This record gives sequence, C-alpha cells and structure tokens, in this order.
Amino acid sequence: PRSDCIAAEQLCLSETTCNATYRILEDCALAKTRLLPLDHDSRVRCLNAELDLGNSSLLHCRCHRRMKRQEHCLRVFWTVHSSMTDGYFNLETSPYENPANEEHWKTDYNKLAALLSGKDCNGLQLAGDATNPCLKAVHVCSLSKKCVRLRTDYVSVCTKGAGSKDMCDRRKCHRGLRNFFEKVPEDFTKRILFCPCQNELCGERRRKTIVPNCSFQYNTKPNCLWLLDSCLEDHICKSRLADFQQNCQPADMSPDGCYQHDHAACLQAYMGMIGTPMTPNYVSNSSVEVSLWCTCESSGNQKEKCDQILSMFENNKCL
Repeated sequence: PRSDCIAAEQLCLSETTCNATYRILEDCALAKTRLLPLDHDSRVRCLNAELDLGNSSLLHCRCHRRMKRQEHCLRVFWTVHSSMTDGYFNLETSPYENPANEEHWKTDYNKLAALLSGKDCNGLQLAGDATNPCLKAVHVCSLSKKCVRLRTDYVSVCTKGAGSKDMCDRRKCHRGLRNFFEKVPEDFTKRILFCPCQNELCGERRRKTIVPNCSFQYNTKPNCLWLLDSCLEDHICKSRLADFQQNCQPADMSPDGCYQHDHAACLQAYMGMIGTPMTPNYVSNSSVEVSLWCTCESSGNQKEKCDQILSMFENNKCL
C-alpha cells in the first residue's frame, strides 16, 4: 500500500536533498495559492523540483477520507502536485486512496435489519409512514448514537438564523455536514441521502437532508466559475472535486455510464462534495436530478468552461 502523505513528508524532511526540493515546491504552491504570477524561470524551477522527486514516496503518497489531520495530508499532496492544476479545472488525479484499499467501517447489521422489518432492535414498531423511505432512513439513523449525534449537530448549526434576518454560519454548517458524512458509516448516510421516493413529501425530506437554505442556496445564484474558484482555494474542496472528476467521469459505452466502471465509487465521491463550497443537492421534490446552486449567465468567453462545471452534476450519466 502507498504511504500516506504525512508519513512521506516526515521521511522527506529527514533527508537533506529531498528537504531542499520540498521547500522549493512549498514556495511554488504558496505563490499559486496567492495567485502570484510566476515568471518563466520560476515555473521551470517548480517543474524541475517536482521531477527531482523521482520515485520519492512523496510523489506517490495518498490520503484517506476518514483520517485524522486530513487537511495536513491534502496540503502535502497539492504541494507536490501543484503543477497539475495549471490553467484548467480538470484536476486529473484524486489525492484519496482507492476506496477498495480502505478498511470498511463495521456496522451493526442487527440494528440495520430494522430497516427491513420496520422494527427496532427490541422488536418495537418504528414510527414513520412506510411510503416515506426517507423518514424511515432517519429512524434507522436514530438507532446509532453516533449517527443521531452528528446529524443533530449539523442540523442545529445549519438551521440557526432560519426564518430571521440572521444568516447561518455557512462555514460551520459545511464542517458539520462533512463530519456527518465522514464519521458515520455509509450504511446510514447513503440510506438518508439516496432514499427512494414516490411522492413529493418524501422528496422534500430528501432535498432538505443537507439543509439547502444554509449549505446550498444563496439569495442569488452565483456564477459557477466563482464557485469553482472558491473550491480550488480550499484543500478539502479541491481534493473532493478531483476525486469526483476521477470517479464520476462519464462513458457512453459503459453499462453503468462510468469510465471507471464503479458506480459505487462515484456515489461516494458525490457524497464527498457535500459540505464544500461546491455542495450539490436535489433541485426539486419530485425528481432525483441534482445540481450545483450556480448559473452560467454572464460568463462571457468562459461560458463553455462554466457549462462543463454544471454538466458534471446535471447531465452526468455516471452520477
């Protein structure tokens, strides 16, 4: 297995030559983050530094979605791979380890059996209409202390200020959403997010899973290029976008519409976008269509690029 980027960084900093090369790359990444123009010599110096790493473990390291110090790990990855984002939003490679190589979270399947029986672990009937699978999914979540605690945490933060003039704290709301989708086993989170609906009441609950008024919708729709810029300035969002682009790349000839032939990995990557500046959501109560909350009006000569960003979510056969 590849080393994680924090361990690879420590190893590199203990070696004189690698340390010097890495410091050059840090300066390059910092200049890029601050949008400082690099002259030709500086660009060549940055590219050479990346090439000098050769077979270093830094060049091949990855991060895990649920690891501690995830932001530090991602910062190391983008320091080493900063040249990959030149001039275009296609990020090419995900900094995350392939989900197949990550340890699967153990889930209490006795509790999850309640979903099938409509009863809890003690045989008591669960509340909720059988025609509303989204309501049932929330009740299944309540069987797990961690699921109900982290769901309550983000809902309380994301609904503060609702109905009044106070704006909710979007940054805290997003952090709460990421905590929920990162720390709660996917057996719970996927049921809540992807519950199948036959009516608008169910669809409304599903659409409000990620509290759209705070995490998703602004008063006016921003331009999608602005949304992308906000994402690329954030290590977590940029990493989740790279993961989404890699795992949700559509392919017309593939049976599941996915270039990687792994629809489950695409759904996981989609979930990873929730709680970032590019948080997607269902657009109505009566369909499973999803989108970003942005528009491509007034994009000028960048309209084609803007449309590409939107179509990753709106017209993506893999997703």
